[in-house]
Amino acid sequence: MLKLLFHTGRYFMLMKQAFSVPEKWSIFRKRLFEELDNLGWGSVGIVALVSIFMGAVITIQSAYSFTSPWIPLYAVGLATRDTTILELAPTIISIILAGKVGSNIASEIGTMKVTDQIDALEIMGVNPATHLILPKIVASVIINPFIILMSMFLSIFGGWLFGILAGVVTSYEYVYGIQFAFTPYYVQYALEKTVVFAFVISSVSSYQGYFTEGGALEVGISSTRAVVWSIVLVLLTNFILTQLLLV
Repeated sequence: MLKLLFHTGRYFMLMKQAFSVPEKWSIFRKRLFEELDNLGWGSVGIVALVSIFMGAVITIQSAYSFTSPWIPLYAVGLATRDTTILELAPTIISIILAGKVGSNIASEIGTMKVTDQIDALEIMGVNPATHLILPKIVASVIINPFIILMSMFLSIFGGWLFGILAGVVTSYEYVYGIQFAFTPYYVQYALEKTVVFAFVISSVSSYQGYFTEGGALEVGISSTRAVVWSIVLVLLTNFILTQLLLV
């Protein structure tokens, strides 16, 4: 318990240090665009692949589950839409990003820590937390909602494509189900969750990397801890946000 309180306090102290005013805005903007490319566009491929097959599986499973004649066929599209938007796209994709992006952030900062590059920044009068961590957090918060929107589209598209190819639903019924009783707030809710998840993943991973001590082995341990804690906190915040925003 005391160890948890220690890490919680040190985490918030690091975040306070990270959210200081950058020494040079030109350098901050340059690093921000670099992080947008590294943390965002570098994840598009795996997210697209997972999203398409995620939608395909939901559609086929829904079609075979709705065996009652009282359930219309367009419910397959409706189920795929709501399941994707409300939970799978924001949460599952964020967990995937925690594994890919979180380990990337922790290993990068951890390597800089054990090779004394962070100490060198401090000697030069640069705030290392602001220079290294803030661009990663801001980039994640900006780019992750766009990745989740892409995931929503591809998941629903994958459901439509494979649903037709498997012969479990017609194009008309599927599209009608997507449009039926659509609630725009669901998209807003998903994006609000995504922003929180992005902050959690980037900040927790940065914290694990920033306080790495030792050598290459400890960098690997920090990366693993970053992924594990990011996933745990994403699931915890998902439960809290669902209670606050939907119930």
